[in-house]
Amino acid sequence: MGDYLEKYYEWINNPTIDEETRAELKTIEGDEKEIEDRFYKDLEFGTAGLRGIIGAGSNRMNIYTVGKATQGLANYILKEGTENKGVVIAYDCRHKSKEFCIEAASILNGNGIKTYVFDDIRSVPELSYSVRYLGCTAGIMITASHNPGKYNGYKVYWDDGAQIVPPRDKEIINEVNKTCFEDIKKLNKKEAEEKELFTEVGENVDKAFIETLKSLVLNPEAIEQEKDLKIVYTPLHGTGAKPVKRVLKELGFEKVYVVKEQEEPDGDFPTVAFPNPEVPESFELAIKLAKEVDADLILANDPDADRIGLYSKGEDGEYIPYTGNMTAMLLAEYELSQRKEKGKLHENGAFITTIVSTDMPKEITKYYGIDLFETLTGFKWTGEKVRQFEKDNSHVLEFAFEESYGCIISSHARDKDGISAVMALCEAAAYYKTKGYTLWEQMQNVYQKYGYYKEAQISVVLEGVDGAKAIEDKMEKLRKNPPEKIGELEIEEIRDYQNHIIKKADGEILETDLPTSNVLYFDLKEDCWFCIRPSGTEPKIKYYIGVKCDSMEEANKKLEKLKEEVQNI
Repeated sequence: MGDYLEKYYEWINNPTIDEETRAELKTIEGDEKEIEDRFYKDLEFGTAGLRGIIGAGSNRMNIYTVGKATQGLANYILKEGTENKGVVIAYDCRHKSKEFCIEAASILNGNGIKTYVFDDIRSVPELSYSVRYLGCTAGIMITASHNPGKYNGYKVYWDDGAQIVPPRDKEIINEVNKTCFEDIKKLNKKEAEEKELFTEVGENVDKAFIETLKSLVLNPEAIEQEKDLKIVYTPLHGTGAKPVKRVLKELGFEKVYVVKEQEEPDGDFPTVAFPNPEVPESFELAIKLAKEVDADLILANDPDADRIGLYSKGEDGEYIPYTGNMTAMLLAEYELSQRKEKGKLHENGAFITTIVSTDMPKEITKYYGIDLFETLTGFKWTGEKVRQFEKDNSHVLEFAFEESYGCIISSHARDKDGISAVMALCEAAAYYKTKGYTLWEQMQNVYQKYGYYKEAQISVVLEGVDGAKAIEDKMEKLRKNPPEKIGELEIEEIRDYQNHIIKKADGEILETDLPTSNVLYFDLKEDCWFCIRPSGTEPKIKYYIGVKCDSMEEANKKLEKLKEEVQNI
């Protein structure tokens, strides 16, 4: 009998498993493939914590996997001796999110740990902000971000508002792995309130969060002058609608049009296949509304509002999509140029990017005289870098982003903040409109100033145990037998972040300075590159590709050719 079958029958026969879960598991008895997929492993903390398909099983999101994770977290907090600081918990609109939130709170309370629980759905950036605002030892966000509706997840943040990183994540998961269902301690809400262990939070944190965002505005007079700027926004059925409408209204924007069909929270995400601003189909209803109202720009958040998507009107009146890299570079140039003009740019300013994002920050940081830092993929590494800056008092964060449609314009949040990004992009659009040009025209100005950078991503979905093995095999094959050329482009160096090796074309071997990660990066001649890594949050293997040229036409051609060559390998 395979380990997964043993685990399956352990669940069925365990008296702590409720009848509903046991009944669900009995419906798959005899279906070894389904049992294997549900039990071949336990959900693990990846680039964004715990994430999986909702359902019964050790490889699924349910009250038991959430319970084990929370009891493990509670054990860790008790060892740290920080239980009196408490844990703040937020949840989004997904199926079972509220139940998982209540389960987590009851377990923390059962271990004598105080909880601050939001009274309704909230965004990732507000949860990140609230950890420090409330002075908590940790935070939990129940969300699966941009994944399809069958998923949910569980992110853990530490006392600085950033996601947990090594060694803390490993120490917590060790506690989780040592935990049996029988070890889980619970306290119901009434008892927890009587013991002053359960506190509901809401408007007090909302107001502080919104006021903090408003304090980041650089040109309020531009908003006043262009308060009729026409903005179309969609929260894609998620958490963004209330905070976005509130902050834009309080700043003075008067023409904000929310896509009605996508305004209300809905875990089924009925109007989109994927609630993800990376996917063009997510914007179909927003573009329709934008054409009706003649909008200047279109903005979208994913369900937990950490990602930002942007379209703006081009010269021909059609709406043009921006990649995550483009949006970030447009916003970074606005923020840095205006801070410099107003004397607010720090001499020890820092700009954080990731190894799979555009190379344009190399030129931007040179121009503004600030330092550039690269991290692995995943905003938890950005949070760790900001934590390091504060610890050694070496730098002040000016801007951080990753190509997957996320950024922060200050250190108020330590995870991607799609709410402040919406606000800042609307401010930028108003400012540039006072200067007589559109966001798209400003995007062209950015390219002319720094070079025509163009990037692409190829994702291959490989689900289940077979998919995981195929991804592992692909990475190992490329690691052992790397190509010498990609098409006509010679490889200048290969960075293997799993083995901490940088291999130069001349044979010189250096060490990488980033944490261990299953990533291969190929630096090519002529300012080109590509990178390959398994996704930490989805059953995918991802290929990232980038070029730099003297014109956009040349960049487009070069990118397409490089994409073909990468797919060939």
